[in-house]
Amino acid sequence: MQNINHWIDGKFDAQASERVGDVFNPATGERASTVALASESTVDVAVASAKAALPAWRDSSLAKRTRILFAMRELVEKRKGDLAAILTREHGKVTADALGEVSRGLEVIEFACGIAHLLKGSLSENVSSDVDSYSMRQPLGVVAGITPFNFPAMVPMWMFPLAIACGNTFVLKPSEKDPSAANFLAELLHEAGLPPGVFNVVHGDKVAVDRLLEHPDVRAVSFVGSTPIARYIYETGTKHGKRVQALGGAKNHMVVLPDADMDLAADAVVGAAYGSAGERCMAISVLVTVGDAAEALLPKIIERVAKLRIGAGSEAGMDMGPLISGPHRDKVRAYVDAGVSEGAKLLCDGRTLSVPGHAGGYFLGPCLFDHVTPKMAIYRDEIFGPVLSTVRVATYDEAIALIDANPYANGVALFTNDGGVARKFQHEIQVGMVGVNVPIPVPMSYYSFGGWKASLFGDAHIYGPEGIQFYTRGKVVTSRWPDPRHRGVDLGFPQNR
Repeated sequence: MQNINHWIDGKFDAQASERVGDVFNPATGERASTVALASESTVDVAVASAKAALPAWRDSSLAKRTRILFAMRELVEKRKGDLAAILTREHGKVTADALGEVSRGLEVIEFACGIAHLLKGSLSENVSSDVDSYSMRQPLGVVAGITPFNFPAMVPMWMFPLAIACGNTFVLKPSEKDPSAANFLAELLHEAGLPPGVFNVVHGDKVAVDRLLEHPDVRAVSFVGSTPIARYIYETGTKHGKRVQALGGAKNHMVVLPDADMDLAADAVVGAAYGSAGERCMAISVLVTVGDAAEALLPKIIERVAKLRIGAGSEAGMDMGPLISGPHRDKVRAYVDAGVSEGAKLLCDGRTLSVPGHAGGYFLGPCLFDHVTPKMAIYRDEIFGPVLSTVRVATYDEAIALIDANPYANGVALFTNDGGVARKFQHEIQVGMVGVNVPIPVPMSYYSFGGWKASLFGDAHIYGPEGIQFYTRGKVVTSRWPDPRHRGVDLGFPQNR
């Protein structure tokens, strides 16, 4: 059985790990491989490698960094099918979804290829007599990324391209549930010409996470995951003097007004709620119908759900694959049970799903609830599975109040044909990412991704312009070069003249 090991200093770690975890194929439930679980000393070795590589990489030219990033871009494009196959094998998502994940990560590499422009500072001439002042952005040092199981390629690619483009060195701790994508990316970076030590991968659990958070040589930590863990990452990392961006959980709402194109809305909500088996931080998990919109919309959703093809992600034509693990599948199913017991009406029951030939797989079919209230667990909690809750409200103002009262504020969508209402919505709603007739409003790489409230801890959103800000710190220089007009000693406080 294959053992997935750490990538440190430009090569795979040859030493056997004292602790290993199991990696499963979610479509079959079979153990596919094992993964090394790092000790504190292993993390220390990876950080030491990154620290040793830092001076030369930090001082490398922007031209050299850009050439490597362009080479990496070409390699990811060339090998995207191989990377997608890894995602399907270990995460379970269908091939089309896996290819989409790779493409969205690739966009950030492409953005980072413009690093020479993105790092330009500013200059003001003659701020005082013969004195110039100018600014620059410089790298932080060794930085770390802690990434989730649901996007094992895309989320690391949200982090490391900008971090290394800015002159930092990087230590990645991916999810131990689907670790192979991180190693594949490490090999591609090596092939692209990245010097050893600039990018390292340590696999592991809380032991590795805690060591990264407390390690004195790690200057910043990027994290994506659940809200409780995001809060822990932020509090622990900042307590140890680190810059931290920690993206947390979500309970994304989609508001449908009576004037909306109901076929468009039905297509959108089915794709956004059940794509990747609902294991997306930007998945729509709450459908908010205003007025009589539910009567027109819900039958169309039920019709589309009935046609979804569910099976192993590697099989052609599948729309939805399994969940990541058996315990997680059971947890999601328990939420469905709770929703029924609390009085919600279950219109589509995925608990009875059976996938021929995959009895051991972690499958759960799409579940659709109606008449959900904010007091129910299926509304309050982030379920992270194929469960869509419908909440009916009478007015637009009630919909706004419902969303703004929710502790999460990652993404939200509005479906309407009224431009005035749409403009009012995007201005008023207290959510970080907003879609208008777009169900999953993930920004392009040249903007930045991040929610509000309990969906983000820290000041910086991820990738885009805020990513550049996060991975660098500002420096301002005020200079005067000698000239023949020496003015002598002046003990007064400097003044602009």
